[in-house]
Amino acid sequence: MPQVEVKKGEPVDRALKRLKNTMESEGILEEVRRLRAFETPTQRTLRKARANAKRAKIRWKFSMSDVKKSDA
Repeated sequence: MPQVEVKKGEPVDRALKRLKNTMESEGILEEVRRLRAFETPTQRTLRKARANAKRAKIRWKFSMSDVKKSDA
């Protein structure tokens, strides 16, 4: 469970924003939204395919940047 300490004199909205950013980066909000309603097997397959495509795109992007460095 992510925790955020409110510093002395800090507005509560800023601490709340930090908490939301922390939860978003850890994927908690996405999981809560996903579990809010029933997910059909087709939707699950599509979600996993999109996640795999996104991961592959990131891997390809970084592998291409390594190729450019070795060519220089």
